[in-house]
Amino acid sequence: MRGTRSGHTKKFQNMTNAEFNEQFRRRTQQFAVRTLQFIESVPFNTATKIMSYQLGKSGTSVGANFRAFCRGRSKNEKYSKMCIVVEEADECIYWLDIFEETEYGSKNELKWLSAEILEILKVCSKIKSSLSP
Repeated sequence: MRGTRSGHTKKFQNMTNAEFNEQFRRRTQQFAVRTLQFIESVPFNTATKIMSYQLGKSGTSVGANFRAFCRGRSKNEKYSKMCIVVEEADECIYWLDIFEETEYGSKNELKWLSAEILEILKVCSKIKSSLSP
């Protein structure tokens, strides 16, 4: 499943919140797994150690905090978790840009990860806006 591109918007509109949340949990988890696989493929040196650690933390945090959002007990709790998801997704974009500029890692995988986290960020920013107090 890919994000909010025109063909998928209608699909999301016909889903229940529970169905959307389940699909998006799987999607953010897949992003985390592919992020970790990408990190494992990068040559190890002082620079990539820092970059990989930061990308790994933010990339896995997106999915973990989306899961916490789904379990939120109140609108305020859900909003708080979604704020974290948006912040971590934005941080992923930063670190993926650094990987691209330093030319470490597979260009194809970087392209997929960058496109995917941008879509995740857009969807989550919209959710965050809808929950804004």
